[in-house]
Amino acid sequence: MSLTQSSSSGPGRLPAVSRSKFKNKKVELDGYTFDSQAEAKHYKFTLKPRLEAGEISHLEIHPRIRCELNGRKICDYIADFRYLDASLEGPQGQAGCTVVEDVKGYKTDVYRLKKKLVEAMYPGTKICEISPAQYRSAKL
Repeated sequence: MSLTQSSSSGPGRLPAVSRSKFKNKKVELDGYTFDSQAEAKHYKFTLKPRLEAGEISHLEIHPRIRCELNGRKICDYIADFRYLDASLEGPQGQAGCTVVEDVKGYKTDVYRLKKKLVEAMYPGTKICEISPAQYRSAKL
């Protein structure tokens, strides 16, 4: 099969180019690939300075949270960020709390369901939604 032929495109046609469902452009910054400019800006202007100042620690980019019930995998929830914030009180009153953040413009039904599932399966986990609107005027 040549570049001009594809079983899904028909004879003589080029394969369709894959595009983001929400027209986001991937951004590379500090060795990470972010799914949108807003996500990269949240990292650069909010999380990275807090990490460098020691306000947060254990920052993870795109952590995978496994949802499993009775040994059976239901789904994986891939958040945008997860970190430890020592200034917050944990669910059992301990010093420090794990924070999960997602930069969300549009909330799909699948996202809403996975968010509820994660919060139900992991007591004390709260997914914070960050609006991309707050980063519109910021330049990378």
